[in-house]
Amino acid sequence: MTLLGAAGLGMAGLPGMGRASTATGQVIVGISQEPTVFNPHMLHIEVDEGVHWALFDPLFAVEPDGTFSPRLVTEVPTVENGGISEDGTEWKVTLKEGVTWHDGTPLTAEDVKFTLELQKDDNFRAARRTGHELIEEITVISDTELSWKMSSPFAPYMAILSWTMIVPKHAFDGQDPNEAPFNQSPIGTGPFKWDSRAPGDNIQLVANADYHGDKAQIERVVVKYVPDLTVLYTQFKTGEIDVIAIQGIAPDHYAEASNLPGKTVELVPVGTVETLSLNLGNPVLADKAVREALYLGVDKQTVIEALYYGLPTPTETYMPQQSFYYNDALPGHTYDPEAGKALLDEAGWTVGSDGIREKDGQRLTFVCSTTAGNHTREQLQQFLQQSWKDMGIEMTISNLPPAVMWADHWMQSQFDMAVAGIIFLTGPDPDTRDYFHTGAINAQGGAGQNTFQYSNPRIDELLTEGAITVSPEARKPIYAEIQTLVREELPFLPLFQRNEIRGHDAAMTGYEPNINVRITFWNMQDWAWA
Repeated sequence: MTLLGAAGLGMAGLPGMGRASTATGQVIVGISQEPTVFNPHMLHIEVDEGVHWALFDPLFAVEPDGTFSPRLVTEVPTVENGGISEDGTEWKVTLKEGVTWHDGTPLTAEDVKFTLELQKDDNFRAARRTGHELIEEITVISDTELSWKMSSPFAPYMAILSWTMIVPKHAFDGQDPNEAPFNQSPIGTGPFKWDSRAPGDNIQLVANADYHGDKAQIERVVVKYVPDLTVLYTQFKTGEIDVIAIQGIAPDHYAEASNLPGKTVELVPVGTVETLSLNLGNPVLADKAVREALYLGVDKQTVIEALYYGLPTPTETYMPQQSFYYNDALPGHTYDPEAGKALLDEAGWTVGSDGIREKDGQRLTFVCSTTAGNHTREQLQQFLQQSWKDMGIEMTISNLPPAVMWADHWMQSQFDMAVAGIIFLTGPDPDTRDYFHTGAINAQGGAGQNTFQYSNPRIDELLTEGAITVSPEARKPIYAEIQTLVREELPFLPLFQRNEIRGHDAAMTGYEPNINVRITFWNMQDWAWA
């Protein structure tokens, strides 16, 4: 069985071999960022979603091939089966019978109604309101049936619902949803139950023996936080952890990792785009000439080849290159620091006595931050710091622990520049309202992930048009124009689309990549020891 696992032939893939009837054993998942947000509807980052997928269920989920499969519903709603009206404004779903929350309370349509309405509550710090705000009326027909009406059709809503985890209404009764005990001791319907958390160290989950779907085959999962990527890799190599997740194995360890005995190591394309994200609320970075000059001063080819060992794929857009909506006509990047200097000269940024440019009393200086302990990103920062200094640009480095870096520092746009890997899409849908719409700027009272504080009225119009257009062929030029505008205005400097190096114990089966979700360990209920 160990040999079969090493060859990629899991037990589930063999004729006559089914799932284990009882969960046994333990898996330790090593991650470099710490999950801290356990209410799936509050502002959070990718690492939190690994825990969410284990504890909760959406109505239906998106699979690796982009199709949707039922989780809490008996069938995925479509126009053909009557679940969605012809004009896309009326929806109806039927829940599975016999589903219970982890505390034994039955799941009902009231829980779904509460979850959808929570996203619209102005007093709740929702991570996403996009799509949900169009719901005008929700009708509970029975304990297992409900319907709702929307003010207008919204093409991305299927993908959004596939990421919308259903939460229990009774856990919030009489509580402020922002401060409810649930937020630190979550109750779900998912294949695993919350067991314990040691902040700064680990989270432990146990199999849900009463799960309504395919039950977990692993009895206990330990999600272990190891912030230093070199230490994380060493623990994977020595067997202290079984799965290395999130950013995976650093590029400088790939050659060695590929030959480790008893380990399965794969290079997997993911939707993550590595960016130099810019806060346009900073008056220096609000100057488009500065952003263009910075990009001209990035030696992208050397970065990819020398620091990332040629593994990532260079890109000029946020759209994954595997997407139907990818715009391949964008201008290519040029490394030309002399042109960058000329651009700054023309924009009035003159070199001061200390070699740093200034304009109207404002020095061309800013702070770059990212996750402390990510040595490859730290090397990138040092490389850029010197490159830009030669152009008269001062960048200082201030890195933070993940729990600090990706909390308000990121979500409320308190950074200047951040080295950040971002998955911009929700599943396979091209909508990016959460990242580029003016209403998605948290620092300005919006709800979303527009931490760039980027606002363009034309993009707002295009996002609205794309959301009500159903045909993929008709949507494609809309999202191509959005990509063109983003590339022109550079709210972030695109570096590359990641090819992540993922590793797990060769005796473990069921591990499957899914480019349509934002997390490596999305399907832990399918994992098993051979």
